[in-house]
Amino acid sequence: MTLETWIHAAKRDGLALWFALRHPRTPWWIKGALLLVVAYALSPIDLIPDFIPVIGYLDEALLLPLAVLLLARVLPISVMSDSRAQAEQWLAEGHAKPRMVLGAVLIGAVWLLALVTAWQAWTHT
Repeated sequence: MTLETWIHAAKRDGLALWFALRHPRTPWWIKGALLLVVAYALSPIDLIPDFIPVIGYLDEALLLPLAVLLLARVLPISVMSDSRAQAEQWLAEGHAKPRMVLGAVLIGAVWLLALVTAWQAWTHT
């Protein structure tokens, strides 16, 4: 498999998870994990900003593809197949990458929690 083929498959499968999240045959217990991964993948902001050397791209290069791979494996085959077909059609039609504001809200909440925790730790020493 060439790098270009792998990148296309990863992009397609990430988008397929977005469709799988809405698929009526997706088990409820997988939807929670799908929601977190899809919200993060489609968020307009990153948990680890890209300007931070090395680890800034760690989430996009390693963690996100690993999460997509794992979720694609636990989804029912028929759901993943349907979702991949929808993703292929979406990409072929040239649609823009979907966005999820929920991802930005979750990431903002994580950063706010981290800042509050750091502030409390700093002021109580």
